[in-house]
Amino acid sequence: MDMFRLHGKTILVTGGNGQLATSLEKLGQANVKRVGRPELDLEKPQTLKAAIEKYKPDYVVNAAAWTAVDAAETNEEQAKDANCTGPRYLAELCAERQIPFIHVSTDYVFDGEKGGPYKETDEPHPKTVYGSTKLAGEKAVLSAWERSIILRTAWVYSAHGKNFVKTMLVVGSKNPQLKVVGDQYGNPTSSDDLAKAILEIIFKIEETGWQKQYGGVFHAVGTGDATWHELAVAALQQARHHGQEMPEVLAITTEEWPTPAHRPSDSRLNTDKLQEVFGVRLPAWQESIRKIVDEYFKTV
Repeated sequence: MDMFRLHGKTILVTGGNGQLATSLEKLGQANVKRVGRPELDLEKPQTLKAAIEKYKPDYVVNAAAWTAVDAAETNEEQAKDANCTGPRYLAELCAERQIPFIHVSTDYVFDGEKGGPYKETDEPHPKTVYGSTKLAGEKAVLSAWERSIILRTAWVYSAHGKNFVKTMLVVGSKNPQLKVVGDQYGNPTSSDDLAKAILEIIFKIEETGWQKQYGGVFHAVGTGDATWHELAVAALQQARHHGQEMPEVLAITTEEWPTPAHRPSDSRLNTDKLQEVFGVRLPAWQESIRKIVDEYFKTV
């Protein structure tokens, strides 16, 4: 990736300790300033303004959120502060300074009952507090600043941080048999692929200047779909190349793995708009899972 195209530009990334921020810094190098709590906390508006004034960014990427889906069910106000109130204020700060704002959202804005991949024009219908607060955040951001890009993503994994794939690799190394939900469908997304897509979007804005069609909602997920069971099997099969024994992986139903918050049964996202407007399509998840698992084993 030719980062020279962003020579002298600063990209402020919130959620500094998270998967996406870490990937953005890895790929964006000196252009990326990732900031996390306590320096920048979406639940504390004064920290947002202070960070903008300190780093004077040319772009802001909000990769911070309340992502504890089950805990959000009993912490609605905190989830709302992090997923709606904070992002709205961040968008307002960007508007004051004419800074393009990229805000990361989620497939959980949908109920999963469509029966096919969701387009950006499909009506959201969240069934969780997490999904509801993220949808409210999307609307708040777009109403606060027209130069905002909402990127809905899903099933994010990486070799760093806390995520499903890493969990499977760890428990798979210790247990001869695993049980994984096999009736929920989505798009596994490498945080490295998502970070690269964000940088490509910024390259496009740099190349053309801001265009009206850049504002709004886009879906940005790995190409291809899977169940959690299929994703676990793919990760563990790649782990065999690093000497890890392959456990038996049993597919179970959602009912056999109850959670406080409802999980969409089919939250696949259509990404055609992202390609049409920005020329960006994320790689097939089957390719990316191999890369991430290989990277993971370099760290253990």
